[in-house]
Amino acid sequence: MPSGRNGDRGTATGGSTSAAATTLDVDDLLARDDVGIVVCCGSGGVGKTTTAAALGLRAAEQGRCVVVLTIDPARRLAQSLGLEALDNTPRPVRGVDESAGGRLDAMMLDMKRTFDDVVEQHATPEKAAQILANPFYQAVSSSFAGTQEYMAMEKLGQLRAEADRDGTWDLVVVDTPPSRNALDFLDAPKRLGSFLDGRFIRLLAAPARAGGRAYLKVFSAGVELATRTLSKVLGGQMLHDVQTFVAALDTMFGGFRERADQTYALLKEDATAFVVVAAPERDALREASYFIDRLDEEGMPLAGVVVNRMQRVAASGLSAARAAAAIEALEDAGTGARTTTDLLRLHEEIARTASRHAAATRRFRAGHPGIPLSEVAAQSRDIHDLDGLRAIGAALAGRPTGT
Repeated sequence: MPSGRNGDRGTATGGSTSAAATTLDVDDLLARDDVGIVVCCGSGGVGKTTTAAALGLRAAEQGRCVVVLTIDPARRLAQSLGLEALDNTPRPVRGVDESAGGRLDAMMLDMKRTFDDVVEQHATPEKAAQILANPFYQAVSSSFAGTQEYMAMEKLGQLRAEADRDGTWDLVVVDTPPSRNALDFLDAPKRLGSFLDGRFIRLLAAPARAGGRAYLKVFSAGVELATRTLSKVLGGQMLHDVQTFVAALDTMFGGFRERADQTYALLKEDATAFVVVAAPERDALREASYFIDRLDEEGMPLAGVVVNRMQRVAASGLSAARAAAAIEALEDAGTGARTTTDLLRLHEEIARTASRHAAATRRFRAGHPGIPLSEVAAQSRDIHDLDGLRAIGAALAGRPTGT
C-alpha cells in the first residue's frame, strides 16, 4: 500500500484494509465541498474522457456547478455534451437535470489558443504580436512534445482561478491528454518549463545579445545540438526564427518555470482529487501502478482507481470450460446446430476474457490494498448521449442505472 498522503486520502473516501471497504465511493467524492478539482488520469485508450464526462454530469445532477475540460473526445461523445466543434470556451451542456441546483459546462482544450492566451496575458501587445507571428513559436505551440499536457495544466489553472474569483463553478473535472505514458501529464509541465527556461534556450538567447561574429562563435558550440533538436520542426529558417523568438520571449522565460511550479502546487492541494483510470489488462494496470506510486512520491491526493470496460458474463453459471465442453460434445454427436455452437463459442470467448479481467483486477487490488477502486462493466454500445453518460456515472458509483 502506498504510504503517506494517498493512503490517508483513500481511507477518507471509504478505504481501509478490508476488501468490502475499498470500493471507491464516487458519490461521496463528488458531494464533498472541499474537493474543487477532480483529475482523471491514466494511459491512453482507457476511457478517461468518458469517465470525466460521466463524473461531471453526475456531479451536476446532484447539485454541483461543474465545468468539464475534455481533451480530444470522440465526436459522438462531444456531441452528447453539446460540443459540435473545438472550442476553448466553456459552454452550457443542454439536457442536464438542474432540479438539484447544479449545472454543467464543458469545453475542449484548444492547445494553441491556450498558449496564445498565455503570451497575450504576460507580454506587452508589441512583444505578443512578435511572438505569435514567429514560426518557431507556432511550431512549439502547435506540436512540440509536452505542449498539450502543459496547456491542459495551464487551462486547469485558469478555470480554477476563474472559479475562485467569480464563483462560476465549484468543481472542475479534467480529462488528461491521451499520452502513451500516463506519467507524461505530470512530467510535461516541468519538462516544457525547463526547456523554455533552461541552458539550451539561454544558449540560443546569447547570440541575440552578442551580435555579429560573436553570434557565430557563441552558437558554434551548440549548433549540432540545436540542429538535431529543431531542424525537423523549422527547416532552413531555424536559426533566424529561433533567434527572433528568443529575443521576443526573453522577458517571459522565468514565468514558464514559475507557472509550472504553481500548477504542481495546485495539484498537491487538498482540494484536488486524482482518479486513476485503467483498463483491466496487464499493461494498463501496470501503468496505473506507476502513476499511483508517482502521486504518492509527489504528495498528490489520490481518491481512487476506476477499472474501466470490465467484461461481464450474463450466464455466470456457464464457464468457458463448460462452454468448450458443450461445443465438443455437440460436434462429436453431430447434432449441434451451427447457431448453437457459434453462440457457445462466443460465450466461451467472452467468459475467458471476463475471467482474465477479473484475475488481473484481483492482482491489482492485492498489490494496492486500501486504495479505493470502482469497476465499470464494458458497455454494449458506444456512449453517445447523456443517458449513456448517466449509466456510466451510476456504474462508477456502484448504483443501478438511473440512481
